Amino acid sequence: MGVLIFDDTIQEKAWTDESELMCWHYDHCSGRNVKGINLLNALYHCNGASIPVAFELVKKPFQYCDLKTRQVKRKGKVTKNELMRQMIATCIRNALPFHFVLMDSWFSSEENFDFITNKGRHFIAALKDNRLVALTEEHRKKKRFVRVDELDFPEQTAVQGWLRGYAKAVLVSAKSLQTKTAAQGYCIWFAVT
Repeated sequence: MGVLIFDDTIQEKAWTDESELMCWHYDHCSGRNVKGINLLNALYHCNGASIPVAFELVKKPFQYCDLKTRQVKRKGKVTKNELMRQMIATCIRNALPFHFVLMDSWFSSEENFDFITNKGRHFIAALKDNRLVALTEEHRKKKRFVRVDELDFPEQTAVQGWLRGYAKAVLVSAKSLQTKTAAQGYCIWFAVT
């Protein structure tokens, strides 16, 4: 069985006229808004091979005025998270054999976790370091959560926990990242209990 991997990318086009497709998007890699085309990709990985199986262009047809900044902004009919869920559902309808959905922290929401597990699949997701987790069922019930970056566990070791706002037990582990922005990252995956 394979893994379905989701990520988005922005093809920056600073000098092109703005439209619903060519508009401003937040680029989490550079930490700033850029004008360009935002593309959500689904890559299928199995037995050492990877192939693209779906993509969606992020369109923002609705313009509105941000009351705080008084700037005209754009908004889509659906969010990237909704697009991802639609793509997962399409892959399931097309009988693509995958057990896991792998995604970055942008997609690490309880709604996505529930959607994936309710479809009989599991997830592996990056977490932002400020996400809250309880390490025991008792702590979860008493709402005693700690930030994931305050957990003390050695790398390559996973601990069972409960994310704030998510009722199912998950496994959390620390993972060193080779990126410009962080030396330490956190990963979560659904634990079959």
